[in-house]
Amino acid sequence: MTERKPPGVSFETWADKQIRDAERRGDFTGLEGAGKPLPSLDEPYDPLWWVRRKMQTEGLSALPPSLVLRKRAEDAEAAAMAAPTEAQVRRIIGAVNEELREALRRPPQGPPLMRGLFDVEQVVADWRAARPLPTAVEEAPAPQEARAKGLRRLFRRTRPA
Repeated sequence: MTERKPPGVSFETWADKQIRDAERRGDFTGLEGAGKPLPSLDEPYDPLWWVRRKMQTEGLSALPPSLVLRKRAEDAEAAAMAAPTEAQVRRIIGAVNEELREALRRPPQGPPLMRGLFDVEQVVADWRAARPLPTAVEEAPAPQEARAKGLRRLFRRTRPA
């Protein structure tokens, strides 16, 4: 608010006037989320909603770092199994191994990590085993065979019954 409520004017009337003036100035146009439903409209009421939202935007976690790292290792293993190429599997496992190596050098706060490094070759072998074997691609007929087959079809269609 830019000014104080004058004496003798009801609060409701004064607030309504402030809102109308702001609308005329265009202060409410182009606001983020205008015309969209509230994101947490269907969720049950949470008195600490603002704390959870702030933690989410700041990237904070209520879990101890060791548990966060355990979860990250599990997620990395699942992501590696879903990766389309072997190079991506190696990259994913290599990245999480670096984090685990650092945590093993300097143990994080909280419960013990209880997790060793991934064996990259074993993960790659598991990834290969989970993939179906590539099927042999049918070879295209030789050009002469294809031409002869096409001519036979052509003559078969034009032959009178």
